[in-house]
Amino acid sequence: MSNSTPTPTPTHLNRRQCLSLLGTSLGAGAFGLHTQAWADNAWPNKPMRLVVPFAPGGSSEIVARAVAAEMSKGLGQNVFVDNKPGAAGNIAMQEVAGSTDEHTFILGHIGTLAVNPYIFPKLPYDVQRDFVPITLLSKVPSLYVVHPDLPVKNLTEFVAYAKKNPGQMNYGTAGNGSAGHLAFEYLKMVTETFVVHVPYKGTGPMLTDLMGGRLQASAVGAPALIQFIKAGKLRCIATGSTSRLPQLPDVPTVAEQGYKGFEMTQWYGLLAPSKWPKANLARLESEAIKAARGSIMKDKLSNDSALSVGNTAAEFEAFIKTEQTRWKQVIARAQIKPEGA
Repeated sequence: MSNSTPTPTPTHLNRRQCLSLLGTSLGAGAFGLHTQAWADNAWPNKPMRLVVPFAPGGSSEIVARAVAAEMSKGLGQNVFVDNKPGAAGNIAMQEVAGSTDEHTFILGHIGTLAVNPYIFPKLPYDVQRDFVPITLLSKVPSLYVVHPDLPVKNLTEFVAYAKKNPGQMNYGTAGNGSAGHLAFEYLKMVTETFVVHVPYKGTGPMLTDLMGGRLQASAVGAPALIQFIKAGKLRCIATGSTSRLPQLPDVPTVAEQGYKGFEMTQWYGLLAPSKWPKANLARLESEAIKAARGSIMKDKLSNDSALSVGNTAAEFEAFIKTEQTRWKQVIARAQIKPEGA
């Protein structure tokens, strides 16, 4: 005969036991509802789309894919890169400004943020009103390159050749108002040379023609060029950086070759539509900064001669305003106009 106390059945439960069981049941139900509500409100709750306003093949894609891979880890959702070229980046900027899914953001750039507002009489987006700066991801030195058949070995020889043959050389860019366009017009301005601009729809197709000998020169961000320079398909005559690049130690800067104070770097940063909830913007900023400052992205960009930054949203906003002031003056002096203007 057992001495253990029998488990109380519903008919034997006293008032206290009934209330205890009822409280446990209600608590479990409330926890389940809370968990479901949290899951429903979690952000992001689907893959994130990072729009790049340019064709594949340039520095923008290298930077975008590097940060997308790292941010996917922290956000818990895949971040995929979607190239949307056209109209100097305006098509992509307009699309993202009007997006409402709260999972679409964009790679900002010197062209779309600091140039387009001054070369287009009317834009389909407003940098300050429609977007919120997230972080400055990277600064990329511009490299000045020529086709190997051109009889010049450095910038000094290039300037002399250009002055001897004014208007006889063509330089290609990713398009009117692109970073490459600015970089070469800036060089033309300080060297007082005349080289004809040929705009393309993206860096990739322009490089194809440059290496094919249909163009003579260009200015492009370092990440997109290093492999071709090392393979001998292009010759780098100068860097726009303030010091020589470790990857190209024998190539002097523009400043070293007689143009003191010259500097030309492209830059890329993340922006989100201003309609996003503040909590989502804060989460995106946190993950973007973590990615940009992390060793994996730093090492990847460094291998391509790019600098990883990762500043705060407020710092990036101030940087954009400074760049707008700087390039507004260059644009006016070089009389840069949009395609077809």
